[in-house]
Amino acid sequence: MTYYVNLRAGPYGAVCDPYVLEGDGTAAAPAMTSVSWNAVPYLAKGKHVLLATHGFNVSYESGLASLGHLEAVLEMQPNELFLGVLWPGDWVIPAVNYPFEDKIASHGGALLGGFCNRWLASAASLSFLSHSLGARVVLEAIKASTRPVRRACITAGAVNADCLDAEYQAAAKNCGEIRTLSSMEDLVLKLAYPPGDFVADMLDPDHKQFEPALGRGGPIDPWPTGVRPSEIADQASYDHGDYFPPSASPLPAGAKWRAAVGFMAAAFRGQPASWPP
Repeated sequence: MTYYVNLRAGPYGAVCDPYVLEGDGTAAAPAMTSVSWNAVPYLAKGKHVLLATHGFNVSYESGLASLGHLEAVLEMQPNELFLGVLWPGDWVIPAVNYPFEDKIASHGGALLGGFCNRWLASAASLSFLSHSLGARVVLEAIKASTRPVRRACITAGAVNADCLDAEYQAAAKNCGEIRTLSSMEDLVLKLAYPPGDFVADMLDPDHKQFEPALGRGGPIDPWPTGVRPSEIADQASYDHGDYFPPSASPLPAGAKWRAAVGFMAAAFRGQPASWPP
């Protein structure tokens, strides 16, 4: 059974105030039930909580399954709590609606930060994990958190490479450690991110134009205090979909994402996490 924080009022950008679901998200027909608000602080009490979220172009069902598989592979310990974060990052036509997704992810992240402040105050610590455009969700949540965040791990970040020194400087300052994992072989971030981000900034200028993605070359040097970047060697050929487990079952044994999840686990627990893990 996996716990999820749901930010989805529906597909295609319909964000709602977060609430908690529980169930087997990896089942063929997952039956999810709501968790009472009174139970949430008790779930988190004294636990090291990890809030993990998916990226763009992920449906509700795919998010349930992928995050459910991720929890299992992370092998959460009794003093840890995994919360999968579902947000409406679905697509109609990627080139058309991707530029609008920045604001949707940011809106969801701000709401997630408020959720953490209100309902997870009993946790021993809070940490965050993201893939792709989910980086905006977690960075907004960290920025909105009224308590320092323990750690964050951002993989294949679809956000500007200078964001931790600029747009999300406040988030970087509110987090004890941020580890990033990137690949120059990520074709989505090489080909699709620059034009999509350019259009997004034309619609709502809130960050520097023509910056590369964090998930390709890592953060701009010099890195802010507490930022620990790792770059995957080109020979490993990690593309955008090689970080998180797929939604389909059963999971393949030797897939690339297993090494990436090993990196995520080490980052969450503060263990050495250079690449390869």
